[in-house]
Amino acid sequence: MGFVVGVLVGAVIGAVVGYRPRGHAAAVGSGVLLGMLAWMAESLTLLPVLTGEPVTWALADAEATFPFLVGRLLYGALTGLGTHYLLAVLTRTKLASTGASVPPPTRRVVVLGGGFAGISTAQRLEHRLARRTDVEVTLVSDSNYLLFTPMLAEVAAGALQARHISAPVRALCPHTVFHQARVEAVDTDRQEVRLRRGDDHPPEVLHYDHLVVALGATANYRGLPGVAEHAFALKTLGDAIRLRNHVIGLLERADVEPDPVRRCRQLTFVVAGGGFAGAELIAELFDLVHDVRRYYPRIDPAELRFVLVHSRERILPELSRELADYALADLRLRGVEFALSARVAEMTEEEVLLSDGQRMPTCTLVWTAGNQPHPLVAELPGRHAGNDALAVTPTLQVRGVDNVWALGDCAAVPDVTSPGEFHPPTAQHALREGRTAADNIVAELDRKPAKPFRFRTIGLLVALGHQKGAAELRGRPFSGLLAWLLWRGTYLSKLPGAEKKIRVALDWTLDLFFSRDVVLTEARAVQPRPRVTSPEPDRTR
Repeated sequence: MGFVVGVLVGAVIGAVVGYRPRGHAAAVGSGVLLGMLAWMAESLTLLPVLTGEPVTWALADAEATFPFLVGRLLYGALTGLGTHYLLAVLTRTKLASTGASVPPPTRRVVVLGGGFAGISTAQRLEHRLARRTDVEVTLVSDSNYLLFTPMLAEVAAGALQARHISAPVRALCPHTVFHQARVEAVDTDRQEVRLRRGDDHPPEVLHYDHLVVALGATANYRGLPGVAEHAFALKTLGDAIRLRNHVIGLLERADVEPDPVRRCRQLTFVVAGGGFAGAELIAELFDLVHDVRRYYPRIDPAELRFVLVHSRERILPELSRELADYALADLRLRGVEFALSARVAEMTEEEVLLSDGQRMPTCTLVWTAGNQPHPLVAELPGRHAGNDALAVTPTLQVRGVDNVWALGDCAAVPDVTSPGEFHPPTAQHALREGRTAADNIVAELDRKPAKPFRFRTIGLLVALGHQKGAAELRGRPFSGLLAWLLWRGTYLSKLPGAEKKIRVALDWTLDLFFSRDVVLTEARAVQPRPRVTSPEPDRTR
């Protein structure tokens, strides 16, 4: 029976999966699936029929034949891998006998950006072009990892380890040619991208047949005096680590500071922007400081001040008023202050000045109040939207330029179901835009019609710290502990790979029982972010 199963598994993999260069994982996965199906057909169906017993598919029957399941899974995996190598040998032998060789790729798709939109595009292209050798997929990004941005606030608050919310690009897109480099210019006439791997490296030129622009966004300080120089951003892992060290460093100083004026500045934390990022960050900073305060006995809780500045009359404008009011009331009850209908007008080393005249002595301002497309986007030809984002057609092609596609935070994607409206720049949209762009590029390569992007927002979630949150799923509101669990469950499931899921789950579990540490990982802890911030991967909600 085992030999028959092996032959069947190998035949199905050969007929359905076929030989794909570097397709080990697909072959093994198919073998495991077929092995499980064989166990179900053999142990739970065929064997009872042959012995005259009823076919019940009961849990007890499955438990009794569990060792056979393990054997069939291993057998299927090994058979799948063996079939892959057998097909590889046969393919090479056939090419050698005919004097032919695998031709080099004649066309290249270049993806700019390693955020959710760029990674999704590359992964989809890998899947769609798995059996083709005429097209090469290349991805260019200045970082070699995909950053899971919804959890940056928890990294800044010390609840998660930085490396646990990032995944290597090379592991996520194993069949894509990857260049860790900075994009300097794009020549759409010659269809070339100029990139540089470092300041001490000469520029390189990369030709493309189709270009996907998914460069994300950077912080927009709107030219406000002193904000770019003194404020912290929260866009990258480096930003989150730097902010955490800054906060811990301030607590170290304040614990021994005799001057009450300086002490007031050191213990006042201001966040600009009342959207998802701002609300989550102020809540996490509040939890961090109060969690570690026991290490600093000379700091009185009454001295701590947390302020959220927002230009509108209510925070979280993306959510319903009911949920926004709940979040506001909950944070206020815990001690967070709000400066609503006010904007940051200026920042110095000692204070933040608001548009309504308020002055807040502080050493800490975190900017989450505005973003703009990557600076390179504004230099590209074609039509642009009001915020300099690239204007694209419903099929995600840049208007006015051939063979260029744009998606994510740097594109204004029209909503075909609501004329005149645009899709929000969230990761749930960026992931699906990437798949649509990849499908349409393949359609263009095959001279087939492209399809418009269609998607309806599934839901919006925000964590408010202290095991509370707010969520809106298909118009249904959730708040409190249930919303917090929904937030964690949803984003945990979206982390790439089992390893990252397990590590983050362990971090969260330890955070429930142990206090966060106060180890400073940088010698100069109280420093703002560098003047130039890396582009932000597509925001996730």
